Amino acid sequence: MPVKKHALLIGLCLVLVLVFLGNTAKFYQIGFVQALDAQLYDYRLRLTMPQTTDERIVILDIDEKSLKEEGRWPWSRDRLAVLMDKLFDRYGVAIVGFDVVFAEKDESSGLKMLQELGHNQLRNVPQFQAVLAQIKPQLEYDSLFAEKIKNRNVVLGYYLSNSAKGAPKSTSGALPEPVFKAGTFMGKPIGFVQWDSYGANLPELQKNALSAGHFNPMVETDGKVRRVPMVVEYNGAYYEALSLAMVRTLLGSVPLAPGYAAVRNKDYAGLEWLELNVAQGSLRIPVDREVSTLIPYRGAQGSFRYISLTDVLHDRVPAGELKNRIILVGTTAPGLMDMRSTPVSEVYPGVEIHANMISGMLDQNLKQQPPYVLGAEVVMLLLAGLALSFLLPLLSPVKAAIVSILTLLAVVGSNIAVWHYGNMALPVAGTLLMILAIYALDMSYGYFVEARTKRQITSLFGQYVPGELVDEMSEHPEQVSMAGDSREMTILFSDVRGFTTISEGLDPKELTQLMNEFLTPLTRVVYKHRGTIDKYMGDCIMAFWGAPLADAHHARHAIMAGIEMQQTLHDLQPHFKQRGWPEIHVGVGINSGRVSVGNMGSELRVAYTVMGDAVNLASRLEGITKQYGVGIIVGENTRERVPDFVYRELDLVRVKGKDQPIKIFEPLGLQGQVEQSQLEELKIFQQVLRSYRKQEWDKAELDLFNLQRMSPHNKLYEVYAERVAYFRNNPPGENWDGVFVFQAK
Repeated sequence: MPVKKHALLIGLCLVLVLVFLGNTAKFYQIGFVQALDAQLYDYRLRLTMPQTTDERIVILDIDEKSLKEEGRWPWSRDRLAVLMDKLFDRYGVAIVGFDVVFAEKDESSGLKMLQELGHNQLRNVPQFQAVLAQIKPQLEYDSLFAEKIKNRNVVLGYYLSNSAKGAPKSTSGALPEPVFKAGTFMGKPIGFVQWDSYGANLPELQKNALSAGHFNPMVETDGKVRRVPMVVEYNGAYYEALSLAMVRTLLGSVPLAPGYAAVRNKDYAGLEWLELNVAQGSLRIPVDREVSTLIPYRGAQGSFRYISLTDVLHDRVPAGELKNRIILVGTTAPGLMDMRSTPVSEVYPGVEIHANMISGMLDQNLKQQPPYVLGAEVVMLLLAGLALSFLLPLLSPVKAAIVSILTLLAVVGSNIAVWHYGNMALPVAGTLLMILAIYALDMSYGYFVEARTKRQITSLFGQYVPGELVDEMSEHPEQVSMAGDSREMTILFSDVRGFTTISEGLDPKELTQLMNEFLTPLTRVVYKHRGTIDKYMGDCIMAFWGAPLADAHHARHAIMAGIEMQQTLHDLQPHFKQRGWPEIHVGVGINSGRVSVGNMGSELRVAYTVMGDAVNLASRLEGITKQYGVGIIVGENTRERVPDFVYRELDLVRVKGKDQPIKIFEPLGLQGQVEQSQLEELKIFQQVLRSYRKQEWDKAELDLFNLQRMSPHNKLYEVYAERVAYFRNNPPGENWDGVFVFQAK
């Protein structure tokens, strides 16, 4: 099919491609595309989670049991100091990270009140002052806790925030040293998450801790946590996440280095990973455009071992169970507000998010979503979009559906393969929705636009041609017209022999039933062979081939239809006999030639029909079939167009209304399919014609005698026997051309 015909549909499809391309390229955001991408990511994640427990990491849970035994949070820091001794000295843990922040001084010891008494009422009591000086170190809980974390693998946590518009910035506590100093990424278009406020730990605690990291996750528009920003920006400097700080501390406080792609230019973000150079080699943490990393959830809550913190404080945990473990101190108690919505659960402890990140970094099992993913998505969308935009309009609905399904499967399959084997999370929703949108547009266009064209063609030609030709014409409407045209065509006339006599023997109701019984199957035969019904004239059918849709094999189709019409009537005879109806025989005349075709008639009524000498001759040929006792007669123009049939030349005649004589033929069947006995008769009859035209009456009579013995009831042989007998007594003369002249139609 020409692309030009479908230019409008192709253009609309390309517009759809551009719409989705703009969303993919981040010129704008289509909300439901982003939402679907998130859901598809969640589905892939849940489908491929290992569902195993990582024994290396243990979460000490400030749970309901701990709160019940130890009291409400925050607890006094002398107990946390005791916790540090137990974890490192008794249990031998590898590292402790706090998913809590110690932003306020601990005054629960009462030291402040004692100091006020010492400055006021009891300032002149030496004994009080001496005791106060002696017990003061034991009552300074913050200093005690700070001393206990000093020189131990302890990582504190803090949070970052953004102040409301117009509100003053809020800061408390002390931040750790940044992992990258201000200006490190100057001039590089990297989309760090930026904050202007923070809530950190007391300076004394931060000073004694080896490191600290923020515990801010990335909360998506649907409220779910899928990523953690590995490095964020505050006041021009860059700070790491709690999980990253713990891994670096665990591996010996190795320096953090930015990893850049080999190809860099001003339009490419470049930063694709963060790298730790450790003794065993390098450890890479992949990051995206916002220097965030996808959380490698192992499964639902409980993928790591939980132990109530109070059980550790009271030595209820066997000593060997925590040895060399990575410890995270956090909470699952609802009242402490550290529950998150995640792809694996609507309520998920924030502390387990850090555990998943640590596990993924150590296993190097982090899904990548580097900045160049945008280019990959654009390329896939363009390839699929352009291919479908130009291909679907050219296909049938079934083929278009198959191609669309295969394209969907290819996109989904490649995406899953990249996820599984390449450890990459490529967005796919935009491409899938675009494919569905193009298919829906193609189907809608076909229904509302092309179906209208088909309805118009059906209304014009439905009464003339079969449904399959209507379908073809609707696919090529530019080739179909009812305007007058001159073209080579083949015309067929069929008429019931002796119909007047038949009709006189039937009542009107039976006659109507009889007409329907034989006209319907004969019409189906014409339709089967791609013919067009011109009209019914009583018991006569007029049909033609080559219009309204061009047909390069119009003559062949007409002959095949004529032969099958004879066979169809033959098969109907038992049914007619059963109903008490007479036998029906039809004569078929077929002729080919140039005719005029189109809508013809008057201002009051028009019909799609054909006119011309070839039409008139076809009608005359049908009329003389009974003269020769044959079912079908074709003109010599038709015979020339279908040379692979076996024909019996019947005569050289001059019909009424024609001056030039024509040869007429009876088609016997396709070459190779005619019985040998018929071929033998044909050979003898050809000798008869030669003798007849040479006026060799004796020789012709002898051959006819043999033919009549072979086929006693063949009227054709009787006709020629009568002619030979007549011309023997009435010689036609030396100038006779062998033409038989018909005076009647």
